[in-house]
Amino acid sequence: MLDIGLQELLLILVIALLVFGPKKLPELGRAIGRALREFRRASDEFRSTIEENLQINEPAPMPTIAPGEAGPSASVAPSPDPGPGPLPDSGGITDAQAESGEPYWAGRGSRLFHARECGWAKRIPEPERTYFKRVQEAKEQGFQTCPVCEPWEPA
Repeated sequence: MLDIGLQELLLILVIALLVFGPKKLPELGRAIGRALREFRRASDEFRSTIEENLQINEPAPMPTIAPGEAGPSASVAPSPDPGPGPLPDSGGITDAQAESGEPYWAGRGSRLFHARECGWAKRIPEPERTYFKRVQEAKEQGFQTCPVCEPWEPA
């Protein structure tokens, strides 16, 4: 950063003491400290605002219904074995489709692609999916890897 050694720092402090005097120097130090603290707070707030606005392909979490609450699916009794029907939280894919389908997919209009096992991938509705056989194929089309599942292929 700054290439200031101990001797240069002592020289700067002595000059500051002569210019501002021993009574003003503590007040000056406090003012500089407050200014740096405000700058750090403003930069952290700016960084958090940018990070919130750049959240890519992260849908709102699915609403959960507490046991005992009446919801849209309250009249359906849960079955212990879902059988060959749609997988839970899979967006309507069946077991056979999940086993034989493409290993990677992305939502239309999104910038990320996911592995089939990723929880975010299962939230993409079937009509909105774009499928890929290889990671390289998805990257060639401009998609980025999901930071949660980080899809990869063995060499």
